[in-house]
Amino acid sequence: MSMNLFDLSGKVAAISGATRGIGKSMALALAEAGADIALLQRNTEQTDVKEEIEKLGRTCAIIPCDLEKTDEVKAAIPNVVSRFGTIDILVNNAGIQRRSPSVDFSETDWDDVLDINLKTVWLLCQEAGRHMVPKGQGKIINVASLLSFQGGINVPAYAAAKGGVAQLTKALSNEWAKHHVNVNAIVPGYIATDMNTAILEDEKRNAQILDRIPADRWGNPDDFKGTAVFLSSAASNYVHGHLVAVDGGWLGR
Repeated sequence: MSMNLFDLSGKVAAISGATRGIGKSMALALAEAGADIALLQRNTEQTDVKEEIEKLGRTCAIIPCDLEKTDEVKAAIPNVVSRFGTIDILVNNAGIQRRSPSVDFSETDWDDVLDINLKTVWLLCQEAGRHMVPKGQGKIINVASLLSFQGGINVPAYAAAKGGVAQLTKALSNEWAKHHVNVNAIVPGYIATDMNTAILEDEKRNAQILDRIPADRWGNPDDFKGTAVFLSSAASNYVHGHLVAVDGGWLGR
């Protein structure tokens, strides 16, 4: 019976940034656990993940959502509800990175990173909350970062945005927990994805990072499957406002 706590059959999950990497692994994990999936994505012609989900026997739809277009962001969740009749789970995974010394960091890069990594998270949470709170149930998972806790180097906008995601997660949890809407965040450590290619290829920096990770390896996208299912399921019904680190022990070092 305890395994039934992780069953997502009959649930509808919307996820952004699921065309590759961590987002793709989480989308497949939720589908494997029984959920139907709405993929919030800019390129509606990129159907690889949709096809993989449908091979699992789940219903999947691509919902147009260019995170640079506020109108599309605001319309995404209503479009999910229109297509599926409801939304039970929202995973805010999409994000961008810009690197530069702070004295040279451009205002355009700052605005782009804050808009994509924080403002769109807020707007999608708000729209999901407008559906979940009256319904009296729902699961929201934001993707934070080690830089929700640390400052990083040459990434001032990213650190500011991910610090904001952490605090937004807690703020929404404080309001919505009494309505049985769980708002939590996943904190990825150093994960071998496209966003970290530059670091992976920097032999010195890569060695420094590995030296600090107790697990003695970089993470990979599939390391997020179990955490995503847990935070989406009844198994986490009393978990509110928590930032779950999937970091190989980095923050505990």
